[in-house]
Amino acid sequence: MRLVILDRDGVINEDSDDYIKTPDEWRPIPGSLEAIARLTHAGIQVIVATNQSGIARGLFNVDMLARIHNRMLDEIHHRGGEIEAIFFCPHGPRDGCSCRKPLPGLFHDIAARFKTSLSGTYAVGDALRDIEAARAAQALPVLVRTGKGARTVAAGEGLAGVPIYDDLAAFADALLSQGGGGAP
Repeated sequence: MRLVILDRDGVINEDSDDYIKTPDEWRPIPGSLEAIARLTHAGIQVIVATNQSGIARGLFNVDMLARIHNRMLDEIHHRGGEIEAIFFCPHGPRDGCSCRKPLPGLFHDIAARFKTSLSGTYAVGDALRDIEAARAAQALPVLVRTGKGARTVAAGEGLAGVPIYDDLAAFADALLSQGGGGAP
């Protein structure tokens, strides 16, 4: 089984400091949905692991998050792609949960659900917390410059050995040019 784990905001869709609170606010990053479709067609299962503290902050509820995700899934399906599963943390930064990235709880949940080790599984994010969560779960972290990625690269901390790509499309191109299994 080949998996790729993607952060949502800043990797698949445009990020916002004001949070993505409605389906209308959800806007894909150019090329990201097509990249997911290419990964899907190559037999790679795409999983989303995302912090959604807007729920804990009272900005939206789980029903609205489901509506946002349905919009995302519809857009991806329209391009021939699939998201196998979406794992999200609804907690705020001070809630003390183990699922909020940079902690690896979401990744452990993914490994348990798919009955696999995440060793050798790429995890694509745009922030240091994504990199830290992937490393803690023995996944292979990848950074994209979209979303918070350019700021993360500029800060330069914690990125030793992490492949960096302009966007999800560039990562997918690199991965698929290696037959889906090699290092991008």
